[in-house]
Amino acid sequence: MSGTTTAGARLRAAGGGANRWVVLVVLCISLLLVALDATVLHVAVPAVTEDLRPTGVELLWIVDAYPLICASLLILFGTLGDRFGRRRVLLIGYGIFGLASAVAALATTPEVLIGARALLGVGGAMIMPATLSILRAVFPDRRERAMAIGIWTAVAAVGAATGPVLGGFLVENFWWGSVFLINIPLMALILPVGRWLLPESRGGADGPWDVLGALMAAGGVLGAVLGVKRLGAGDSVLDVKAVGPLLLGGVLLALFVRRQKRREHPLIDMRMFARATFSTSVGCIILAMLALVGLELIAVQYLQLVLGLSPLETGLRLLPLTFAAMAAGATGSHTLHRVGPRRMVAWGFVLTAAAVLLLTLMGQHDRPWLLTTGFVLLGFGLQTTLFGAYESMLSEAPPDQAGGAAAIGETSYQLGAGMGIALLGSVMNAAYAPALTSLSGVPGSAGSAASNSLGEAYQVADRLGGSSGEMLRSTARHSFVTGLHVTLLVSAGLLLLGALAALRLPRVMECAAAAEKRPVPRRPEVSLPASREPAEATGSGRAAH
Repeated sequence: MSGTTTAGARLRAAGGGANRWVVLVVLCISLLLVALDATVLHVAVPAVTEDLRPTGVELLWIVDAYPLICASLLILFGTLGDRFGRRRVLLIGYGIFGLASAVAALATTPEVLIGARALLGVGGAMIMPATLSILRAVFPDRRERAMAIGIWTAVAAVGAATGPVLGGFLVENFWWGSVFLINIPLMALILPVGRWLLPESRGGADGPWDVLGALMAAGGVLGAVLGVKRLGAGDSVLDVKAVGPLLLGGVLLALFVRRQKRREHPLIDMRMFARATFSTSVGCIILAMLALVGLELIAVQYLQLVLGLSPLETGLRLLPLTFAAMAAGATGSHTLHRVGPRRMVAWGFVLTAAAVLLLTLMGQHDRPWLLTTGFVLLGFGLQTTLFGAYESMLSEAPPDQAGGAAAIGETSYQLGAGMGIALLGSVMNAAYAPALTSLSGVPGSAGSAASNSLGEAYQVADRLGGSSGEMLRSTARHSFVTGLHVTLLVSAGLLLLGALAALRLPRVMECAAAAEKRPVPRRPEVSLPASREPAEATGSGRAAH
């Protein structure tokens, strides 16, 4: 069944008939599970803390092991799929993800849970780039592929936003291990279905797989993401715990790039970054995620600590963002075809910046309609941006490099998320802390402790009690809202910077179907960009064989 002839026949059937949409459903379910797992644990952290009694460092690793390992291995497994089969890597990822979910659900010690979360990261890193690269092979026509990517990106948004809601429901009604246990029956179903339905595809690269290069990429990304996360957690830029991994990661990534440029058969063709469309798309993904994740983190704190909502209520308040993202994904193909990548990505950034500026009207009292309107505009704008950037990046990359390109896109996604938490978290802290460190009537040690976070400020205020405690609580709430406004303004500036960067993208969406309707040009050698449609046609044929 996995032979060359059968796999090629399966791919041709999936790419040429209605089955390709069934394949898309399988790929989207895969992505949904991975995206859910990235956020579903957040609301279960208090229950995990009460049950397993982890130390502060262990709790940090319980939360961060999954995204760290996943981000660091994306390039490794993305390029491995290009060489040895994307479907094969995906199916192994299913198995690892299901096994790790069972271990995590039944963990009785922090160490076991950390190991299971790391193993989940391995499975996630095998699944994420494989879904996008198989999608690239199954949908050779760019217009259909744009529609498929719209659905794919919408599912990713749904998974990330639904995680806290689902996690809150499960923790309130069952136990914290249930947030992992739900993965097992779905993986047990999707593994045989995926083996039966999914097509096998490989890149056209020859030569041995660069094991050393893959390990250098993994180590480099791990160091970069870990360093950024440490900065986001409040470490100083002079702290060796943050700067050390960041410098080591930067050196390893620089050596990786140098090695790939010199190799006859590189893991990733670095010439892709010389193409303005590809490099700009990657930059736009980073900027979009930088804004989204940093704002989402702060928004969750605002909803819970300032407005006093429960975790489940907080997740429900964020649902309009999810529905708006789904709408943007569903209409993305039509929008891209009508306005082109440049306007779509640029106006997506502008709409998101407008939403962020609208949210600066939030105060210490609940304004549901304002929040709902802001979240709807935020979700629609950011999803429009991510859709246009992902579609442009994937269409610009040669088909035989689809796995590597998908891994670069997903790594950019993870780096942007980490940078967003670090940068916007630092801005928030700089605006929040000063008012609390020198508050009259409050002991210096109490003010210093309260300046760490709003949650800690509430705990300190409760211990102080009386008028001093009430003053500290009120000041902390006011400072948090002020810091939120400053952070939103900085985020709006970054989003407008992304809109300017998007001006380097093509004006129109070029696709084979549109090219066939044009008159035959007098100079056929320049009728289409060599980096796009001819490469797509060649790559699609190569993948089918």
